[in-house]
Order: sequence, then structure tokens, then C-alpha cells
Amino acid sequence: MADPEGPAPRPGQGEDQGSPLWAAIDEALVGWLLPPDPVLAEAEATARAAGLPEIQVSALQGRLLEVLARAIGARRVLEIGTLFGYSAICLARALPPEGRLVTLEVEPRHAELARANVARAGLADRVEVRLGRALDLLPALERELGAQSVDLCFIDADKPSNAEYFGWARRLARPGGLVVVDNVVRHGRILEEGEATPDVAGTRALFDAVARAEGVVASVLQTVGAKGHDGLLVAVLPPA
Repeated sequence: MADPEGPAPRPGQGEDQGSPLWAAIDEALVGWLLPPDPVLAEAEATARAAGLPEIQVSALQGRLLEVLARAIGARRVLEIGTLFGYSAICLARALPPEGRLVTLEVEPRHAELARANVARAGLADRVEVRLGRALDLLPALERELGAQSVDLCFIDADKPSNAEYFGWARRLARPGGLVVVDNVVRHGRILEEGEATPDVAGTRALFDAVARAEGVVASVLQTVGAKGHDGLLVAVLPPA
């Protein structure tokens, strides 16, 4: 019998945008649950004006990050991949006044714009944008902060390095800490046998690393919306 709602999108469809229905539901949910946010709207506008790619998390995903940080009472957050500061603002809003978020960005222009957006959001006192390749910056961050000092790590950077980033998150996060990784479904391409792009290979390597990590409890939430079909991996590290 035919599906009354029509055929499901094939893997790879919606590469640049979601279906009209997905986008309409996103818009409706934002209207119901999220009040107008001039700070994030201005951040998006500055990014468009600067010609940055629109690959930040969606409004609903940004709010989900804030909810997760609030749910665990996060005081210290590590973000790998800043872009123009959208998700950093969402996460920092969950922190107490003495909280701290360190976010790592490899592109100087992105980092400069993120600092400006964070400052306009009134969060410069708790957000630090560090410029450089994340795998080069993380050892110094470990020496500075000490191991097991981060409550939540959000990974949204170059996908081929995801497994390495997850390894660093395990080293830096406290027992029972939370690790969230964006873009882990890749519009369904993770299932395509012939797909060997670095982003997909990096995502599969991430899954392998998580599956091998003793005591880690993880799941993936598939997401559909205006940005298409993707997903978030959420992992809880083992308790002490």
C-alpha cells in the first residue's frame, strides 16, 4: 500500500535544504517554543553579510544544546568548531555567571566574527574564542584546565577528525560528562556502501570509537528540518 504521506526522502536528498514540510514544521515549532531572539538573528545577519556558510545549528538545535547544558548544571563547556558563534551563544546562556566556555576555531575571520557576536550577546565574560587547529590547541587546554574538568563538550568541526575529538572529549570531560556531536547522519550517506568521502569516513570512525569506549552510553537523534536530514550523537561518559 502506498504511504499516504508520500515516499520518504532517499539518502542524499535534501542536501542543501529540507523538504517544504520539514521546513514548515521547523518554523511552526520555533514560533511556539522560541521567543524572538534579536541577538541570534543579528549574529546570523552578520555571518551572511560576511559570506560565511550557513552551516550553524538550527534554532531548535541551538535551544536543545542550551537545554542539555542546563539539565546537567554545566559550569565548564568545551566547543570544537565555532563558526560565527551561534552555538557558543546558545551554550553560554546556560552557564552561571562564573561559568566558562572555551571554543576553538581554525579560521581567523570566523573567530573574529564570533568574538564580536559573543560580545554583542553580553557573554564575553564567560566565552573565550581560541584561534587555531583544534588538535594543536587541545593539549595546551588540557595542561591549563586539567583533566576531567569539562561538563559538556560540543563537537561541530571538521568531520574527518571526529574520532580524535571524541577521544579528547573523554580525556577532558568529568565522569558522567556529556559529549554531543553534530552532523552524524550526513543526509543518510552513512549507509551508502560506495560512499567514501572524508566526512562520511570520519563519521563512521566516530561511531567505531564510541562503540569501543568502555562505559560510554550513547544514542543518535536523527533530525529533519529546514537544513535537511542529519543527526546529533549524544554520549554520557562513565561515572567515576
